[in-house]
Amino acid sequence: MAILTISREYGSGGKEVARVVAEATGYGTIDRKQVLEQMRSIGEQWEEKAKYFDENHPDVWERREWSYNGFVALNQSHILDNALKGNVIILGRGGNFLLRKIPFVLRVRTIAPLEKRMQNVMGWLEETNTENARYLIEKADKEMAGAVYVIYGSQWDDPKQYDMVFDTSVQSYDEIAGIIVSELSKRDRFNTEENRKILALRALGARIKADLAIDPTVSLSSIDVDPKEDRLVEYGLILKAVVHNQEDVGRIEETARRLAGEVPIECNIQYRWRPRFG
Repeated sequence: MAILTISREYGSGGKEVARVVAEATGYGTIDRKQVLEQMRSIGEQWEEKAKYFDENHPDVWERREWSYNGFVALNQSHILDNALKGNVIILGRGGNFLLRKIPFVLRVRTIAPLEKRMQNVMGWLEETNTENARYLIEKADKEMAGAVYVIYGSQWDDPKQYDMVFDTSVQSYDEIAGIIVSELSKRDRFNTEENRKILALRALGARIKADLAIDPTVSLSSIDVDPKEDRLVEYGLILKAVVHNQEDVGRIEETARRLAGEVPIECNIQYRWRPRFG
């Protein structure tokens, strides 16, 4: 069936809406817990990175670190692989931006007035007062908005980035979930073989990117692996990267072609000398 992504203002009840939808549809849910488990399976350092960047907006220096770019690549690969399986709700994680060109994805956002969100947070977290609730909300919203802008270059709270926006102070979780389930059934008509192939190609590109991005022996400055032509899967993938060691050019091409298998992949790798200081 169609895929659901839910972006939420902290405290607006998006997680509760996801739970009701999951109960009605039998969908699985991908959230922070699943991401940490996936990161842990790759290595404890990636689980620690996931925890850190989940709670802290990276500064300008951290964004340049290979570990941050590796974390982002792993997170995106995990989302796309799970979307490829179908019957899934992707809660947060920038899923609506990552999957915005896939026709059988329904992108939802939940919002609510600050006072309502503060009440929710105080109800969920014991011994939390209004001052603490406000702090948690403002911090969580700021961190998520910053992360989305850095990774996707988009405004997190722009309603044009979503198919549906629900105010949970106006409608109940059950009412919202009912509307979503109905829309998912309509969106499922786009779940065609052609569109699944498009998603599969993007998932493959993300896996190749993640595999290379987490390799500390490769001197990558930047890397992207995307479909060569939008919606034309027969053209395969194109890898664009910048490296600081000429020897890495051949290694990256070899790894990329091995992971791509029978899928065509064009490699455009530039070498740029990086001076060393000290």
